[in-house]
Amino acid sequence: MWRKSSYSYPEGACVEIARPSLAQVLFRDSKVHEGPCVAVFSATAAAFVSALNRGDL
Repeated sequence: MWRKSSYSYPEGACVEIARPSLAQVLFRDSKVHEGPCVAVFSATAAAFVSALNRGDL
């Protein structure tokens, strides 16, 4: 199941995530549901989000 943040704007321009397994996270553009997605390991996704929260990216 795809999810997006409750902080997202209704008109789109958001990133959605899905967790098909404990080891994997999928990212996609909320405006292009049938488009490609990026698959990463859960630890990589956690490190990415942590870097965003710290302001490193």
